[in-house]
Amino acid sequence: MLWVKAFHIVFVASWFAGLFYLPRIYVNLAMVPPGSVAERGRLLLMARKLLRFTTLLAVPAVGLGLWLYLGYGIGKGPGNGWMHAKLFLVLLVIGYHHACARLLRRLRDGSSARSHRWFRWFNEAPVLLLVAIVVLVVVKPF
Repeated sequence: MLWVKAFHIVFVASWFAGLFYLPRIYVNLAMVPPGSVAERGRLLLMARKLLRFTTLLAVPAVGLGLWLYLGYGIGKGPGNGWMHAKLFLVLLVIGYHHACARLLRRLRDGSSARSHRWFRWFNEAPVLLLVAIVVLVVVKPF
């Protein structure tokens, strides 16, 4: 079980690293001047590759988490309300990941009307989610 837990932590940390940086590329894309085709293309390429890599990291992170939950029963039973809250937050992280993919499609198509300030705020969501998840796992407040 400790091997599964260790790799779960590694993949989650790596997944979040991608979720921290991807919206930062969106901030830069929103700030590209209209005539900078090469800069825009380079940023879009970076974002596409990072999204693909981040998605590949998310799959084992979620899979190993499910293995710990279903296979080893971690977080099951009475007194484990923290796990239900954590699972809800994980669903929000998956939704955020999906939103990143949708935003990239809009940025690529030129149909995004979001400002760089909006993307800066959007960039803060995974930090808050990670803090909440770690607190739930370590402190187990309920």
